[in-house]
Amino acid sequence: MPATAYSQLESRFRRMALLSEAAGVLHWDAAAIMPDGGAPARSEQLAELKAVVHGLMTAPDMGDLISDAEAASGDLDDWQRANLREISHQWIKSTALPEDLVVALSRACSACETVWRGARAQSDFTAVKPLLQEVLNLTREAGFAKAEATGLSLFDALLDDYEPGGRCADIDVIFGELETFLPGFLQDVLEHQAQQPAAILPEGPFPVETQKALGEKFMTALGFDFGHGRLDVSLHPFCGGIPEDVRITTRYDQDDFTSSLMGVLHETGHALYERGLPERWRRQPVGEALGMSIHESQSLLVEMQVCRSRTFLNWAAPIMRDAFSGGGPAWDIDNLHRLYTCVQPGFIRVDADEVTYPAHVILRYRLERALLGEDLSLDDLPAAWNDGMKELLGIVPANDAEGCLQDVHWYDGAWGYFPTYTLGAMTAAQLYAAARDADPGIATSIGQGDFAPLMAWLRTHVHGKARLMHAPELLTEATSRPLDPAVFKAHLQARYLP
Repeated sequence: MPATAYSQLESRFRRMALLSEAAGVLHWDAAAIMPDGGAPARSEQLAELKAVVHGLMTAPDMGDLISDAEAASGDLDDWQRANLREISHQWIKSTALPEDLVVALSRACSACETVWRGARAQSDFTAVKPLLQEVLNLTREAGFAKAEATGLSLFDALLDDYEPGGRCADIDVIFGELETFLPGFLQDVLEHQAQQPAAILPEGPFPVETQKALGEKFMTALGFDFGHGRLDVSLHPFCGGIPEDVRITTRYDQDDFTSSLMGVLHETGHALYERGLPERWRRQPVGEALGMSIHESQSLLVEMQVCRSRTFLNWAAPIMRDAFSGGGPAWDIDNLHRLYTCVQPGFIRVDADEVTYPAHVILRYRLERALLGEDLSLDDLPAAWNDGMKELLGIVPANDAEGCLQDVHWYDGAWGYFPTYTLGAMTAAQLYAAARDADPGIATSIGQGDFAPLMAWLRTHVHGKARLMHAPELLTEATSRPLDPAVFKAHLQARYLP
């Protein structure tokens, strides 16, 4: 019996997914353990894999297969129809790009990311600027091609790669509401904190191996399976690999274990989402994570909503204290809670608190739109960054490592990604509130180190849904409302102005 058009598509996309998985592991290796001398060869490997995948995606008969499958879609179930929808969307965007552009962009990103590591360490934006200009030029070229194929604006076409269906018009409304709310709220929080005892940072040194062991202990408690993943070190923390082999990275500071630990917990949220995606739909577009706002919601739900809560620290603080043989007021639960909920404008996004974090994202959103629209040149980026930090947070970076060099995203080709961080924070607050409403015992369980009830709810309402529906539909189904900034603001009010 001949294979149907739809089954042929599933077979092809499985092959493409396997090749993309190999590229993902190679990318992790490059960021975590590859020697510097391997960078040129790795760049060629990744470019070739992307070229092969692009060739499979844009095969001459692919359009006919999609049309034939859509004509017979009445014979498909809900998951298959959703898969076909995702296949068609990916195909439309892929066919907009010629193979030589795909290869050139891959090579440019690999080269730029490699040089960025040294430039960041030396706080030397000029060292990486020519390579970033090449990435930006090629990104604009690819973005315009996708925009023409999809009928979207340049930025919306790039945003769609990270937030399917996301649009600047909607983000502008949400971010505008936050920009109205946060400055006054931040001032109120700072005044409130000034009346409380100052948070004390426990004194180190904190050996890296002890920090790693502590992080792994909490990862295991959350449900991370070390038979299907690992924890390593990189310049910029991230979660990569594949669902069956999830690779988390962090970075350590021997004088301060608190930042690294929260980074590990953040990336664990990403990893648990990947591991919870439906096995039946592995290596099919419908089985992939549902965009980055949902992905970030899972990491921020774990880190911000859960692991910075007093409930979590009631259980975790004694474990932290025992791990480092700590003693004295700095290790009291009240102090650790003040430390983990301390609000203070700072330069580094990944270390920012919940209240100031949206300002970091809004700044990057403004700048990348200006750069893509050619309203800002890379020559002026460092100064524009510093001006934005002064406007939004009242502080000015002392150097580019604290400013426009701190994030890997632009240097690695991720343009249009940044808005998803704050959308994810808002989504996290809404999902966690809904989970606790559905199961009031979740908070009590967390206070006892039992995260299974929360993870079970997330598996059912988020992880297991993959791309069966779009993000707004998933959130409405899980929480009985679309994304509502009021929920996030209520969370901030309750935590920081009790």
